[in-house]
Amino acid sequence: MNNKRIWLSLAHMGGQEQRFIQEAFDTNWVVPLGPNVDGFEKDLQTLLEEDRYIVALSAGTAAIHLALIQLGVGPGDEVVCQSFTFSASANPIKYLSADPVFVDSESETWNISPYYLRQAIEDRIAKTGKKPKAIIPVHLYGLPAKMDEIMAIAQEYGIPVLEDAAEALGSEYKGRKCGTFGEFACLSFNGNKMITTSGGGALVCHTEEEAKYTKFLATQARDQAPHYQHSHIGYNYRMSNICAGIGRGQMLVLNDHIARRRAIHTLYKKELSDIPGISVFDNPSEDFNSNHWLTCVIVNPDVAGFSREDIRLKMEEENIETRPLWKPMHLQPVFADAPYYGGNTAEKLFDNGLCLPSGSSLTDDDIRRVISVIKNM
Repeated sequence: MNNKRIWLSLAHMGGQEQRFIQEAFDTNWVVPLGPNVDGFEKDLQTLLEEDRYIVALSAGTAAIHLALIQLGVGPGDEVVCQSFTFSASANPIKYLSADPVFVDSESETWNISPYYLRQAIEDRIAKTGKKPKAIIPVHLYGLPAKMDEIMAIAQEYGIPVLEDAAEALGSEYKGRKCGTFGEFACLSFNGNKMITTSGGGALVCHTEEEAKYTKFLATQARDQAPHYQHSHIGYNYRMSNICAGIGRGQMLVLNDHIARRRAIHTLYKKELSDIPGISVFDNPSEDFNSNHWLTCVIVNPDVAGFSREDIRLKMEEENIETRPLWKPMHLQPVFADAPYYGGNTAEKLFDNGLCLPSGSSLTDDDIRRVISVIKNM
């Protein structure tokens, strides 16, 4: 057995990060805020290619939280959220004593189903007498959601959209970057994402006023006064200048990281396409251009003769990390009482899907080692 551990998605340094970090130390900018934070926000703004304002924060979860505050979400309100996602998409709803309303996915993109989204909105209005305060679609595993249909429904009912683009940095829908469709969008720079700041995130805002208010809330909501005065509840959510230095170095290799993950995905697709019962999650049409943050497969055990869990356990024996797809939020114990609209698409994906190693630092030989395990099941 080859004992080298193959990880799912590790941070991949580009070599320039230390330069920005050293500059922070040399100039004594080792506190929250500073030139690296400003520079990182400008780099992200350039990447999105739209008239947007970026605020670097401590986590993508913090970004969702601050966006929901600005959308007026409070106790007793409801927020429609994609069920098939990581818990960070939904947890901030509860931070505000509001209630999530979960919606199933559609099978092409695995993201929120426009059909069930409309059904959820109409039924919540009928049951509660008021419409949900926001809609949170997620661009899962880097593949964009069907934003034209989602935005059309949102506009019809006058409900703002908060995009969770944590996994989709650099992905595009009809030539437009993910994170530029909604009133707000969150980005993530966790250690396993396309680029990292060790931990961190950002909120994408439509207006300069929204960005300024985000910064205000994220720095303990201190009023303009010579002393410490507070008229609002604030949060300690700003990104540090050191972490932002890592991010600035990472931005220099983002395009390389995206290209490498797409190449890894292409290799998986080529090598696994002829295995009965195995299908590789892919762009459904030319409208979608995923960054392929993680390459995922669906296993049909009746055809393949083995399950996704059989593959996962075999991979672990071979010292290879894989991971089941997200367990839907409506099946999580903490959200057991939340309303749910849809069928069993998300549940089937969870039962039969597996994330394969996709980190940009992996070699073709690493990927072929993963592929050989599946071929030898």
